[in-house]
Amino acid sequence: MSAITVRGLRKSYGPVEAVRGVDFDVAPGETFGFLGPNGAGKSTTIKILCTLARATGGTAEVAGFDVATQRDEVRRRIGLVFQDPTLDTYLTAEQNLRFHAELYGMPRDLVRPRMQQVLEMVGLWERRESKVLTFSGGMKRRLEIARGLMHSPRVLLLDEPTVGLDPQTRASIWEYIHHLREQEEITIFLTTHYMDEAEHCQRIAIMDEGKLVALDTPGALKAAVGKDRVTIRTTDDARARQLLPDAVTTSEGLVLSVADGASFVPELFATLEVPITGVSISRPTLDDVFLAYTGRTIRDSEQAGAVPAFIAAAMGGRR
Repeated sequence: MSAITVRGLRKSYGPVEAVRGVDFDVAPGETFGFLGPNGAGKSTTIKILCTLARATGGTAEVAGFDVATQRDEVRRRIGLVFQDPTLDTYLTAEQNLRFHAELYGMPRDLVRPRMQQVLEMVGLWERRESKVLTFSGGMKRRLEIARGLMHSPRVLLLDEPTVGLDPQTRASIWEYIHHLREQEEITIFLTTHYMDEAEHCQRIAIMDEGKLVALDTPGALKAAVGKDRVTIRTTDDARARQLLPDAVTTSEGLVLSVADGASFVPELFATLEVPITGVSISRPTLDDVFLAYTGRTIRDSEQAGAVPAFIAAAMGGRR
């Protein structure tokens, strides 16, 4: 039985369809990632899976229970780490976990040993009596993960678990996530818009404008692109774009997908009528996969003030 089963899932907010007919399965013990820009529908999907939002259409099951008709059963079997902090900062780490244990009706004789287990897992046992307001951002996120594990859930849902953290702290959070998956034998479902984080997942679903556009392992997705990425800047990018119809315009310059970048670049310098001012070659990445399926990079999708096209259309062009 799948840990998560989703069929035809849809969610609308008035005229805006935030999730548009999504289908996927997550295997028990799998680390499964939702990759996509802000506004793609990732957080809406996770809210439906944890019963905080009701779907407009379709079905979803978590740990074998329907999220619409068996909400209490689902909630008993999931742990949740929200995108925004939800800890009580005036309480200690221990008090936050004890309060969570009370909410889930854990037997009192099991609370102390389980608390020590999860706090040691995230490296916070020695700080259990410290108030959370004294914690760094990374420590708070680790404590939230520990809290989500207190009641021994079968599925842990992480919504952008490292957003707002520096790269070093993000890397350490992922070390803890890998460690807990090995120790707890738990299914992990997470959302992220960081390419490097998606590489940690066993499978990735790429989401854009409320739809799944690709789903596979990171390696298989990159292999499917199968081409080098050549990015160029010129003295006249608009003219160069006319001369290179296969190029895609991004914030980084004009991007071309070619079989062999090393041999393609000298030929390009010799034949392009517009002077080239900069060039770079890279092997396929998940950003290239996103570009191949959507025609733009995640960075371009998240430009400041940008409104997703499908939302803009639903709003009649109004911001």
